[in-house]
Amino acid sequence: MTKAEHMPPKPAESSQPKHGAKQYSDGHPLDEVHYREYKILLKPDRFATARGFKEFAKLLRHAADDLEVTLSGDEAAAAPHQIREIVFFDTPKFDLYNHAFILRKRTIYQDGLAVGDPELAFKYRHIDIDTAATIDVRPGEHGTYRVKFKEELLPLRDRVGGIRSLFSHNCVLGVSEVGAGFSIANVAKTFPALRQVEMSGRKIELVNHVAVEEVLAELGELHFGHGLQAKTNVASWRRLADDKPFIGEFAFQCRFVRADELHKKAKRHSEEFFKAFQKIAADWVEPGVTKTSIVYTMGKRVITNHE
Repeated sequence: MTKAEHMPPKPAESSQPKHGAKQYSDGHPLDEVHYREYKILLKPDRFATARGFKEFAKLLRHAADDLEVTLSGDEAAAAPHQIREIVFFDTPKFDLYNHAFILRKRTIYQDGLAVGDPELAFKYRHIDIDTAATIDVRPGEHGTYRVKFKEELLPLRDRVGGIRSLFSHNCVLGVSEVGAGFSIANVAKTFPALRQVEMSGRKIELVNHVAVEEVLAELGELHFGHGLQAKTNVASWRRLADDKPFIGEFAFQCRFVRADELHKKAKRHSEEFFKAFQKIAADWVEPGVTKTSIVYTMGKRVITNHE
């Protein structure tokens, strides 16, 4: 059975598509945004040891108190860190990423062993909500999958204290759903949206031959009033090849059924917290990047996607 979760450059505006098209080619209505995920990229050296995670959790707790936001369940910071392996797939010339597509596999580890079916995420990410909404990210042979349409809110590229948006239209499924492997032909068959991309070569490979170890700590739940709440976490990404951290990230995500149900004051409070916390954590912040963009720029090939 198919399982789907149908969840602006200017955050204060509506986060639902406004264009004339109302459905995909098979008559399915366009997906709508059901998540707002706030992300702040952090300097990697802060997370070289477990102490950095504890210091950041303490910083968040004090900031929440100062900014009149409730942080519940912050004892989660003392729980064992989650370990996940992340790899990106693309053609040798990065045809996917240069056309705003991302193909990522994530494997969860527990007690040193992989747990469950690795998760494959297929994403189309764009600054324009209408452009992102019209890309049908669903797999061609519908098995078990989830569709998640997010507004990702990031700091401005050149300074802390601001806010900008990317719209991420995602399909998530188990790697076992892609039975024939990661050839170009099979990936294009699995995700028909890729048929619009002229892909070079015959293979899909690990981007820059980089495998990432993600160390993630849950930090509790932020409450902005009027029923708006967000789970929070902080993560460090390091290359498995040399165990060297290269970026960190603090994130909190709000989920809602309908965008017009978001209380204006609570939404504004979440945005104000996001901007103010950047300034409080300014010594930690690494502006102007995304985790994916860093992985793609680790090699010598020039990319044309500047998220």
